[in-house]
Amino acid sequence: MIQEEMYKIHNAAIVLAAGQGKRMRTKVQKQFLEVEGKPVLYYSLETFEQSPIIDEVVLVVGDGLVDYCQKEIIDKYHFHKVKKIVLGGKERYESVFGGLRALMESAPEYVFIHDGARPFVDCDMLKRAYNEVVKTKACVVGMPSKDTIKVVNKDGVVVETPDRKYLWQIQTPQVFSFDLIREAYFELMKQEVINVTDDAMVLETVKGMAVKLVEGSYENIKITTPEDLFIATAFLKKRKIKEKDIDKFDDEC
Repeated sequence: MIQEEMYKIHNAAIVLAAGQGKRMRTKVQKQFLEVEGKPVLYYSLETFEQSPIIDEVVLVVGDGLVDYCQKEIIDKYHFHKVKKIVLGGKERYESVFGGLRALMESAPEYVFIHDGARPFVDCDMLKRAYNEVVKTKACVVGMPSKDTIKVVNKDGVVVETPDRKYLWQIQTPQVFSFDLIREAYFELMKQEVINVTDDAMVLETVKGMAVKLVEGSYENIKITTPEDLFIATAFLKKRKIKEKDIDKFDDEC
């Protein structure tokens, strides 16, 4: 069990829940769809709430959803670490920028940037990322690719087959020194052409900085399509069985 006194440094998390989720093909945004009776967003917020590493959370949501999230998620489930709910932008990087600006006053040492549509982040993952970011100032979680990846040209013809041992599937949270990622984002927002798909790429592009990879989990999926909801349900049922087994073991001991 992680001892709270191990983490005296002030750390924050930005949880992104402003995406439209068009591939889900539902009127309800993917992060608010229910899995096992609770919205997808609930599960990642619960992990940050329970983790002694995280001191505060900024939730970034879409237009018109601030009051809904406050009442139906934050208040309903007693997420006391969520200190602010702010509006996101049309693009992911705009939402992250809004979250970073919301943290300017508290100025945490490190910030964990996480997609609210990834419900299976866990406390062990946060611990691994924290231990790494203290050393390197920038790290992201991910897992080695299970599949062979092909690089194709505009006609769909294979032009390269990279060595799979060097390929990782990138996940969140992505964790950084707050001052470092804030400065990089401010520089990024000044540029006329912005073409970045994750936070690590901001540092790679703006600062030319190397980012360390940390083991995440193959269960740390992003809910994107209807099929993902079935997978998420299976993972949650597996988690509940595991928790019952642990409780039984503890009782026996």
